[in-house]
Amino acid sequence: MNFLAHIYLSGENDLIKIGNFMADGIRGKQFEHFPADVQKGILLHRFIDTYTDSHDIFRQSTKRLHEKYHHYAGVIVDIIYDHFLAKNWIQYSDEKLEIFINRFYRSLHENYSILSEKTQDLMPYMIERNWLLSYQTVEGIHQILTQMDRRSKNISKMQFASEDLKEFYKEFEQEFTLFFEDIQQKSRQKLLSL
Repeated sequence: MNFLAHIYLSGENDLIKIGNFMADGIRGKQFEHFPADVQKGILLHRFIDTYTDSHDIFRQSTKRLHEKYHHYAGVIVDIIYDHFLAKNWIQYSDEKLEIFINRFYRSLHENYSILSEKTQDLMPYMIERNWLLSYQTVEGIHQILTQMDRRSKNISKMQFASEDLKEFYKEFEQEFTLFFEDIQQKSRQKLLSL
């Protein structure tokens, strides 16, 4: 799961959303330096990642890409799954996607002082290019994958993965829908135990 799904699966608490959003850059026990709700978000993020990586449906999606993209297949599927969440947003939320995203951006600004340095650096680019909203279209996904490929010095070849998305669109969407039903339930249970 990528940014949008992690934020969505955090429930309504802004600090849990922020923790879940910035968790990738927080190593080991560094999370203990953050406010309690941010810590919950980081722990939820770690749970979601572990659960996702070992899930049969997610693995089915990554298997389709593994020969071409090797260990980048999981990263690509994370982004593809965010596409289907954004595209089918009205099935998952009563709130418009644009409003949900703008509320999240506002909470990043309001809580800037508690963000990790990495998140503070990333935030202006993300908001300026509106990454979260761009997930709605295949073209937006292509742009995200191309940016990520550049960061890997074009080793990952991720810029070409939007072609795989188009080719196997129906299969990826079916897999996402089944998987997301499961991860929503598991995330709610995990949140209650944190």
